Amino acid sequence: MRRHRRVKILATLGPASQEPAVVEQLFLAGVDVFRINMSHSSHDMLRERVATIRAIEKRHHRSIGILADLQGPKLRVGEFEDGQVMLAVGERFVFDSDPAPGDQTRVRLPHPEILRALEPGHTILVDDGKVRLHVVDCTPERAVAEVDVGGRVSNRKGVSLPDTIIPVSAMTPKDRTDLDAALDAGVDWIAVSFVQRPEDIAEVKKIVRGRAGVLAKIEKPQAIVRLDEIMEISDALMVARGDLGVEMPVEKVPSLQKRITRMARRLGKPVVVATQMLESMISSPVPTRAEVSDIATAVYEGADAVMLSAESAAGQFPVEAVATMNRIAVETETDTNYRAIISSQRSAPEPTGADAIADAARSVAETLDLRAICAWTSSGSTALRIARERPKPPVLALTPNRDTARRLTLVWGVHPVITKDASDVEDMAKRAGKFANREAFSKEGDRIVVVAGLPFGTPGATNMLRIAFTSNES
Repeated sequence: MRRHRRVKILATLGPASQEPAVVEQLFLAGVDVFRINMSHSSHDMLRERVATIRAIEKRHHRSIGILADLQGPKLRVGEFEDGQVMLAVGERFVFDSDPAPGDQTRVRLPHPEILRALEPGHTILVDDGKVRLHVVDCTPERAVAEVDVGGRVSNRKGVSLPDTIIPVSAMTPKDRTDLDAALDAGVDWIAVSFVQRPEDIAEVKKIVRGRAGVLAKIEKPQAIVRLDEIMEISDALMVARGDLGVEMPVEKVPSLQKRITRMARRLGKPVVVATQMLESMISSPVPTRAEVSDIATAVYEGADAVMLSAESAAGQFPVEAVATMNRIAVETETDTNYRAIISSQRSAPEPTGADAIADAARSVAETLDLRAICAWTSSGSTALRIARERPKPPVLALTPNRDTARRLTLVWGVHPVITKDASDVEDMAKRAGKFANREAFSKEGDRIVVVAGLPFGTPGATNMLRIAFTSNES
């Protein structure tokens, strides 16, 4: 089950992909990590999907990652007496705390903390930005806004506040119970929605306590302001272009995508590019040319993973969407320009022994045209540092830790294998060669680079590099 590409594919499960047979087809078509959206999943459904994925993992002897995506705070208006109103440009409209049904002049905003945070001049977006207003006057109980872009507003439509720092945690009570359920089920990654500040990630990590990786979804302008701090504390990042494109001018999203992917690579942290990558394939068996270019752009940028949302969760062609994304990625990575583009984005290694070894492993492997870089890793940090260099040969991560192997399925170019730790240096080199052959990265007699830390089993102690010959001997 070796993948012939470096970028990983993350696919969302949903009504179109709830049957175990379809989930297995998605895996065979190219999925490396499955996303379970807790906005639409009960705890029973979560457990069933995790069990389905683990059964597939066992049958195919290949680690599969699972990401649970927490819903986060959802801001919505209340209900209208007639179910909806039409707002015209220039009209005044009030958001207040009155529980009475709304009308043409007002509606309830059932979030008192938001009313207290609004200030004159702040923008209010309703229904994914289809209706836009700005605050002209406000008190802790009500906000008077003027309509800038009119349209229909109906019951329970979502509200976005790009200018307002929301004084609530990114973790709601629902998120806390969902997080506990996800950790109990044994997921590998937790995605935190609507992150505004590094404290949002710290709160989740305090609960997780290393049982899963914590991924920050970058989708709010407030997160961009504190991006460096958020990236430093997070284990991985996601460029969530949907909400980011609602709360910020859409023309800013491409440059932000490039900025986030390059910063994540410099830090050696996985980064996922998400939202509308194959949107047309929700209802069409073929993508648009623009969507193909969008995926290729993320691959050229060196993103660790590209993600499907509704395409695999609710679309008519979930397996076809994954297969299409897989073909686009493979074709892009075989382009003669690909290596030059990837290499030009490489940052200088950090002044640490682990980074120096990782950079040296890439240099040796590429100079000698070796078949693979085999990294012995307990925590996964050695494989992450090597993947940061985006080497030409694939990275084979050998780990005694099943959880580490599953988390590494999100990382660019890394093929994780679970095996007992090496007993000594000779055993390390010999078994690395054996696994490189077994996993079809090399054949007997080929040379590989082996990277490890001594003493064995010490996390973060990468300090050894060796060139070894592969062998099929047990």
